[in-house]
Amino acid sequence: MSKKIENSLLFTWVVALVATLGSLYFSEIEGFEPCALCWYQRIFMYPLVILIGVGIIRKDTGVAIYSAILSGIGMVIAIYHYSIQKLQVNDDDILGCGLVSCSGEYINWFGFITIPFLAGIAFILIFSTSLYIIKKRKEEVA
Repeated sequence: MSKKIENSLLFTWVVALVATLGSLYFSEIEGFEPCALCWYQRIFMYPLVILIGVGIIRKDTGVAIYSAILSGIGMVIAIYHYSIQKLQVNDDDILGCGLVSCSGEYINWFGFITIPFLAGIAFILIFSTSLYIIKKRKEEVA
């Protein structure tokens, strides 16, 4: 495994870890109750910390395929969730929203940074870096 791939894998792990700790901070310390879409995003983010961590320990770059799939799905959910917040959609029209409103914004830094925005950025970084790792891995094999 080349140093670039190894560093890229470590980068994806750090992003997933920071995103996981950030979501736990917002819910457990700040007391922000997650909505249904936030829970779905957590379902796709939290396992990435363990999955990529095991890949790093085993020096297995094949984990990038799994991280690309999980982060890709999480990215779609985060983009959908962010669009609900910023397009001011009626709560009754939101697909998959539970007791806590998915259109609510616990934070709104600089007028555009919300929790789904932060999750979306993390998923995009993990997804794009995972695709880079997959590409470089194929080049090394060839």
